[in-house]
Amino acid sequence: MYRGQPLLPLVSDQARRCMDCGVPFCHGACPLGNLIPEWNVYAAHGDWATAAERLHATNNFPEFTGCLCPAPCEDSCVLCLTDESVGIKQIERTVAEQAWAGDHVRPLPPTRMSGRSVAVVGSGPAGLAAAQQLTRAGHTVTVYERADRVGGLLRYGIPDFK
Repeated sequence: MYRGQPLLPLVSDQARRCMDCGVPFCHGACPLGNLIPEWNVYAAHGDWATAAERLHATNNFPEFTGCLCPAPCEDSCVLCLTDESVGIKQIERTVAEQAWAGDHVRPLPPTRMSGRSVAVVGSGPAGLAAAQQLTRAGHTVTVYERADRVGGLLRYGIPDFK
């Protein structure tokens, strides 16, 4: 709920505004290179599973970035020339939340194993994303972390109030 209104229709309306854009400068401004219009088109129609699939194509952890990213994509939104930019960060967060709520987040096991072993040093977002991609490519991955718990910057560098 947002100001007494159901959130999902509001988020879909925001995603629909993205379809009014001629040149999507937003994904050029995204540090991850998210293909924002690709998942917004599905969010606009309430197809959260497909939106999550497209979002996960470029972003291993949208549930984190949807909360923590400073959203430079929104500053690059063409619509902000005449109106408010599309609420991309909120859409991303909602897509991730709906993917988890709808049980659409599933492991993607490799189609075949490569027989290679890879060590990843560090269990922060970059290390875990690398481990995930290497596993999907069929490699056996071991993650090494010097701290007693995984998470890196997400665990130790972000204040609790965030």
